[in-house]
Amino acid sequence: QERVVESGGGSVQAGGSLRLSCVASGFSTGASAMAWFRQVPGTEREAVATSRRDQSTQYSESVKGRFTVSRDDANNALYLQMNSLKSEDSAMYFCAARPGGWNAPFSAKEYATWGQGTQVTVSA
Repeated sequence: QERVVESGGGSVQAGGSLRLSCVASGFSTGASAMAWFRQVPGTEREAVATSRRDQSTQYSESVKGRFTVSRDDANNALYLQMNSLKSEDSAMYFCAARPGGWNAPFSAKEYATWGQGTQVTVSA
């Protein structure tokens, strides 16, 4: 069974940093496109960062320059380093995966495997 589990969320003051982790099982991240999404209650899930199997990445404009996505395929893991956090970064953060690995879209509907999420709260 394909599964991803996120961890690393928490509460932090504005300007601080957090590192989210996502550990996958039941499939190989090395053969998958991976992504981080976030969602605030009452809004749609939005892409934060994506990672293709060739290690190329893309970011939403709102986090570019502050967040860094990385992957450790040897350990079937994905990470999100979040620096200079702002109150508007507060959300539930989700890890997602899709097979193939060469196409990493920003649309949530394109991803088949999702975790339960980890909450990030940034206080002003």
